[in-house]
Amino acid sequence: MANKCSGTLFKEQKLPEWRRAVLKVGSSLLAADGTGLDPDYVLALSRFVAASHAAGREVVIVSSGAVAAGRTIVSRQPGLGNAMAERQALAALGQVRMIGLWQRLFECPVAQVLLTHDDLRNRRRYLKARMTLLELLRVGALPVVNENDTVSVDELRLGDNDNLAAIVAALCDADLLLIATDIDGLYTANPRVDAGAEPILQLTRFTRATMDMAGGAGSASGTGGMRTKLEAAIKAANAGIETILFNGTNVETVGLLSENRLRGTRLRPTRKRLTARKYWLRHVPLAPGAILIDGGAARALKGKGASLLPLGIVGALGEFARGDMIEIICSSEGGERRIGRGLTQYSAVDIRRIAQRHTRDIESVLGYHYGESVVHRDDMVTG
Repeated sequence: MANKCSGTLFKEQKLPEWRRAVLKVGSSLLAADGTGLDPDYVLALSRFVAASHAAGREVVIVSSGAVAAGRTIVSRQPGLGNAMAERQALAALGQVRMIGLWQRLFECPVAQVLLTHDDLRNRRRYLKARMTLLELLRVGALPVVNENDTVSVDELRLGDNDNLAAIVAALCDADLLLIATDIDGLYTANPRVDAGAEPILQLTRFTRATMDMAGGAGSASGTGGMRTKLEAAIKAANAGIETILFNGTNVETVGLLSENRLRGTRLRPTRKRLTARKYWLRHVPLAPGAILIDGGAARALKGKGASLLPLGIVGALGEFARGDMIEIICSSEGGERRIGRGLTQYSAVDIRRIAQRHTRDIESVLGYHYGESVVHRDDMVTG
């Protein structure tokens, strides 16, 4: 159901509460004319990100612009060869310049994260990418994500950064997906060609009629228009994540975000965030092997919602790696019973070495540590 407002401007509304957000910045903001990177529009966005950091929030940026940046580096015009190869070469050239632009805008370290379709389809690579993003956030870095155009193949390309941003939002457990565009939000029709188009403040149901409101690409340098943004919102909604559409070219609109106010469109999920997270944990394929725990640990996990610590572990079955989804089994005199499943922070080899030890001993035994818990309660489902 759409909540419409009259007039041509979007009325202000409150942003939902959030702790971690993915901010998608498209080519229409970074390279509006398609001839190179222009920092004018992203300056306001960088101030919003800095203000969010100061407030104790975390932001991951999904950024376009590498191909546009590459075009300004190559003096010769593209030939009549392989179009995909040309795009990949331009992306390889432009990535450095794009990351350089983002680093100049921030005092914190900027980390480049390049993902492919295979990274997100393969379970182990998906979980490794997730662990990397969460670790970058933990150490205070600003991850800047883009599709790895240089090695992607045509039939397996993610295709556009709107949908990539939705995938990344689910990957890193974001509360909010912010999509900065060059239009004020979602309208009942294309406002550039239809004077009767009305703004939509909120959307809570995605139908075929909703998709018909969207058009194609909105700029010469972009690969997606409003339709891909709605597709991204649907993906985010399925993970319980709300999507915000706003005009990133409007300095006042961007400034309002730091005050938790929005002038744009809220695309709201019907599924609660926690429910979606638990659903994902229950359905990620299991790696072979398991962690064996004692009765006390089993009671703490099921009765108190605790994290799994080394002290309650009695062993590990099979061989698995850090980041794998594995079973948690209670091993006692009465036999073995399944307690749940979770993402392990330590490999089977490491777990055997730290089993039944205190968390303070992890680093002295292994020579490193990935945190006090072997499986954090947020990465676990029981039952």
